[in-house]
Amino acid sequence: MQANLVILPKEYALDFTIFCLRNPQPCPILEILEPGKPKLVELSSDADIRTDIPQYRIFKNGKLTEEVDQIVDYWRDDLVTFLIGCSYTFEDALIKGGVPIKNFIAKKDPGIYVTNIKCRPAGIFSGPMVVTMRPIPAHLVSRAVTITSRFPKTHGAPVHIGDPSLIGISDLKKIDFGEVPDDLESEEIPVFWGCGVTPQVVALESKPSIMITHKPGHMFVSDLKTEEVSIL
Repeated sequence: MQANLVILPKEYALDFTIFCLRNPQPCPILEILEPGKPKLVELSSDADIRTDIPQYRIFKNGKLTEEVDQIVDYWRDDLVTFLIGCSYTFEDALIKGGVPIKNFIAKKDPGIYVTNIKCRPAGIFSGPMVVTMRPIPAHLVSRAVTITSRFPKTHGAPVHIGDPSLIGISDLKKIDFGEVPDDLESEEIPVFWGCGVTPQVVALESKPSIMITHKPGHMFVSDLKTEEVSIL
């Protein structure tokens, strides 16, 4: 199972926890570490969050200032780590359930978009929801909904199905993150799931003094298998 990363000073930790609880589809919490603790407990037996992600992003006062391959130099005793579910986890379950996922088959990241859906605010944290899009054959959309509903810790069921303009996406080729998707086939419908990149966009609006995240597409890989986080 893969996971998204958010690290914040302790002063923001309660507000961000409430933000995640109010917005479980884009921000399902998998694990929270105590202040200053870099070693995971639930998702891995020996991982160090300061070094075990391929690429990190550093946000300061609402601005992306740096991308680095380790954060040992940034570590502080007051930093609280959040691991958030990732929809890449359920792609394997969709494939096994007979739902073709074009980006998975092509070994590409899905298109990722900032929407006009507003997250429920908490403390300083507010902003738009970010989503991933996967084209699904129309006759398999209900199956995709059923399968992904089994994985609430990795974003669960879709947040929107169909017309992208209704959630503020004017052109599926104009991605904000991820990789440009292939053209939709005539029998395909765009299906959108909440995305753990949401906190990075929220950071730009909320401007915490520092927030450390993964770089989109460079998530933490846990010890857990996909089946272990399914509720059925």
